[in-house]
This record gives sequence, C-alpha cells and structure tokens, in this order.
Amino acid sequence: MTYVLLILLAALIAAPVLAERFRPRMGPKARQKAPGNFATLSRGVVHYDWLGPVRGPVCVCIHGLTTSSYVWGGLARGLAAMGFRVLIFDHYGRGYSDRPKGAHDNAFYLSEVEELLAHEGVDQDITLIGYSMGGAIATLYAAAHPDQIRQLILLAPAGMTQVRTQLGQFVRKTPILGDWMMLAFFPYQLRKGLKAEEALPTQVENIGDKQRAELKWRGFVPAVLASLRGVLSRTQKTEHQIIHREGIPVLAIWGREDTVISLSSVGVLAEWSRHAHQEVIDGATHALTYTHADQVIEIIRDNPPKI
Repeated sequence: MTYVLLILLAALIAAPVLAERFRPRMGPKARQKAPGNFATLSRGVVHYDWLGPVRGPVCVCIHGLTTSSYVWGGLARGLAAMGFRVLIFDHYGRGYSDRPKGAHDNAFYLSEVEELLAHEGVDQDITLIGYSMGGAIATLYAAAHPDQIRQLILLAPAGMTQVRTQLGQFVRKTPILGDWMMLAFFPYQLRKGLKAEEALPTQVENIGDKQRAELKWRGFVPAVLASLRGVLSRTQKTEHQIIHREGIPVLAIWGREDTVISLSSVGVLAEWSRHAHQEVIDGATHALTYTHADQVIEIIRDNPPKI
C-alpha cells in the first residue's frame, strides 16, 4: 500500500512538469495564419502588427501579463479612427512570439520594446499606451527615453503597488517549489477568473477563448512567473518621478471595480506625479481595456497632451 501511495504521489508531482514539457512549441507552423508581421530580435521572434492610417501619429500599445496583442482589438479600432497609426505586439512568452528563458525583468522588457521600435524605425513623437503590466513597461520606456514620448497613457497600470495573484508571494520568492506550484495551479486560477468574466460585455470577440488558448503553449506559464518575479516585483517611484520632471503628459485610467490593481494606486501616482491626469471608470474591472473600450477612447480623445 505504501509503495502504491508513493507511486501516486510521484505521479502527482510529475504531472504538471510533464504537462508543460509536452505542450506544443510556438513556431513557424503555428504562425502561418497569424496576422501582421514578425521581427527577429536579440532574444527571439516577436509578432507585431500595424493598424490605422500609414501617415498617422504613432501610438504604441503594450499589453499585460496574461494576454497578448488581441486584447487591443476594440481600443486599436478606436485609436485608428482617431487617426493614429497603431503598433500592437505580443510580448515574449505570449501570443505568436518566442518563449525565451531567463529573467523577465526591467532590462528584458525595456530591450524588447527598444529593439522592436528600432526595427520599425520609430523613435519620435510616440503616444505610448500600457495596460496592467504593460503600464509598468511603458513607464520604464518613457523614463528611459523621455525625448521620444508625446504622451504616456496608463490603463490600470502596475507599478504603484505590487500585483498580488492568488498564488501569492510564496510562488514569487520560492524557487523550484514555487515553479511547480505555478505549473500546477495557475492554469486553474486563470480559467476560474475567465469563467467569472464571461458575463461581462466585451469589444474583443471570443476574448475568453483567446486567453484560455495561451495555456496550451509551452513557455506561457513560466513566462508569467518570470514576469511576476521580474518586472512586477518592484514599484516604480523613481521612473514616475523622472517622467514628472521631464514634463511628459501622463493620463491614467482606472476601473473602479478592479480587484487586481488596487484603486489606492490613484493616490500613489498622484503623489509621485502631481500633474498626471487620472480618470476612474465606474463599473469597470481590470478588464476595462476590452469591456469599456469606448469610454477609454472617449477619455483619451477628451484629454490630448498639453505640450
């Protein structure tokens, strides 16, 4: 009996690791039907696409932790209608992009954006929009390249307080066991959260199915964990103070019912960046990018940068 229990325990422990190992790799075959283009950067292939008028002012959209560029579906159409030339892309580890190993820290994401923009010849007068983790990455880029930014727009951004997932701080800080827990429990937690959002309106068709589909690819869950341990492991007071001193116009938009990014972040950002303009959308959760795209566009339209 003891022998059987040990075998069952070993199988239980091995199951998440084996499941990850046998997931398909993102590669050329999977990318055959992908819209847009691909850039080979220093850490691998990144998928990207342009929308809107060719000669419009450039707007670069940076997505968050567990989504990829499809999350911009509704907003990108609205931005294009405003006349922007909109660049969307998949972070490493998500969507149609490669899954490089290693730390997904500030330097990792900063170089990702720098290399993609250099590949596309974009270096001036950028409207930069970041959603959730993408808000933290957009903040990093704006602080590093203030001369390139026309306006920084943050949608429920990370960086004011640490993002807390249900897996908790233990997973962040504990190697090996934390990795196993992430593989074992994160897919369930993500599916549970998506199930709870099914009744919400959305301006991105089949957004839940698109998010669930990320789980089937090898490297997605490790990339999420690497981001939690990396770029999302610290706050960004220094970067926001640089942005404030440089006079970059900042517009931050929040969801009043957001349970991922605390609304207390509004006060934190106001302290770090006194001139930041902030709006809160009633009834919006952390999914405001695709549930309240029209209101987000209206706020952006009503708050052009004052340069």
